[in-house]
Amino acid sequence: MLGPAFVAAIAYVDPGNVATNLTAGATLGYLLVWVVVLASLVAILVQFQAAKLGMATGRNLPELCRERFSRRGGLLLWGQAEIVVLATDLAEFVGAAIGMQLLFGMPVWLSAITTAVISLALLELRRKGRTRPFELMSAAALMFVGAGVGYDILATGHQSASGLAAGLIPNLGGAGAPLLAMGIVGATVMPHAVYLHSALVQGRGMSTETARAQPALVRRILRWDCSLALGVATVVNVSMIALGAGLGVASGGAWTGDLPAAHAELAARVGGFAALAFAVALLSSGLSSSGIGTLAGDVVMRGFLGVRVPVHARRIVTMTPAVLALVSGVPLTGLLVLSQVVISLGVPVVLFLLVYFCRDRDLMGPLVNAPLTTWIAGAAAAVVALLGCSLPITMLL
Repeated sequence: MLGPAFVAAIAYVDPGNVATNLTAGATLGYLLVWVVVLASLVAILVQFQAAKLGMATGRNLPELCRERFSRRGGLLLWGQAEIVVLATDLAEFVGAAIGMQLLFGMPVWLSAITTAVISLALLELRRKGRTRPFELMSAAALMFVGAGVGYDILATGHQSASGLAAGLIPNLGGAGAPLLAMGIVGATVMPHAVYLHSALVQGRGMSTETARAQPALVRRILRWDCSLALGVATVVNVSMIALGAGLGVASGGAWTGDLPAAHAELAARVGGFAALAFAVALLSSGLSSSGIGTLAGDVVMRGFLGVRVPVHARRIVTMTPAVLALVSGVPLTGLLVLSQVVISLGVPVVLFLLVYFCRDRDLMGPLVNAPLTTWIAGAAAAVVALLGCSLPITMLL
């Protein structure tokens, strides 16, 4: 039963994470490490609940929303989920295309087409029932990203253990820190991964009746799966901030987080192999997560509306904004960061939905949330909702 959390974890190291964390490290040093750590702890709790919901009910979160809420309410929930998926897909697609440009020198249009083709090929594994190879490839991609970032940290240097420790203390005093913090929250607590994870656990060799009959075993397995997968993702995300901080110092503050510029800085100041490791990590991040985004979109549409659109059609629709962004000359790193802010606005919605369903004993049976879990999850949702509501004011000021 181990594996679905590693698929979901790919969403936590996608190109949006890379752009947001590197920008935070380059401009603010280690200031926002605490945001990554707290958001990751919330993500582990959220993914555990999502998996438990799927195991206990035999249905995913969008399907339960369609059953429990009115037609109008379901449409509103579907609309916001689609916006989140579109923003996610945009980030993943753009990131993979940048990786191909850096690695192979491809023109924009060719990198865009190649990214779409490869992501569809990855989805074919899942569509044809090749679940385990799909999960193993996701786990391998997670390790590739971590290895690339880890090597670049060692090669770049300019790290500060005391600065990293200080970054664990909550502080939003830096210029642009609130906006970047919201971007990190959106990049870390990924709503589309919650919808997807509740579907991935279905058909894992344990029926709903068996899961309800062995709640302690189910909880233990899901804790291991979520803790291992998202624990690795947490380390990778903190490492991205450390890499951004080190490269910012090495460049004398000239580099502020732009991804193509990061590749150039690494090549000029550290060496060609460090630049290669960065490009491979970014490409692995984008290609693996792009398939996850499209798969999540299929779960969202089929669950909320009872309508299934072929993944090829969804891929064409969702990649169109990314292709336009790539060929229009929009600053891509800024676009990636902004996409994570948009995603963060969908986080409180999915958190409140999880709390609503997982506290229902009639629905969850013996896998119902403990009161303390409900209180913690509710508090986390309230904090993120408050931050989301304050974001427009922060951006205006």
